[in-house]
Amino acid sequence: MSDTPRRGTRIAHVGFAIRSAAALHSFYRNVLGMSEADLVDSDGARITGFIAGDSLVELLEPAQADSPIGRFIDKRGPGIHHICFAVDDLDATLLRCREAGIRLVDEAPRPGAEGKRIAFLHPSSTGGILVELTEH
Repeated sequence: MSDTPRRGTRIAHVGFAIRSAAALHSFYRNVLGMSEADLVDSDGARITGFIAGDSLVELLEPAQADSPIGRFIDKRGPGIHHICFAVDDLDATLLRCREAGIRLVDEAPRPGAEGKRIAFLHPSSTGGILVELTEH
């Protein structure tokens, strides 16, 4: 057991699938007064982040039409793509998911946009919501 205090699960970010991040920058920066976060593009998406208290808003713009975000927008239109929860121990949480019969998109953690380990859970096991998990 680590000496690091456990923080418990919290919302890390919410990802919005959008057609153009440039069209929304002014809203988040100038109207809502949110600061931009430096994020790395990932999974065929250009990612722009804005700081919302202890969480982030990720604007996910497809880099290619056939990327996961591009396909999402084609099928459902722009909107909320996923919610990401930060957990104390990603490996232990994935094990609990497997034991509970939760369908995983990612069987093992992989690098995400913030350089943290991430894993996605399939919406068929989470009430129709794509859930991403990451570590604090």
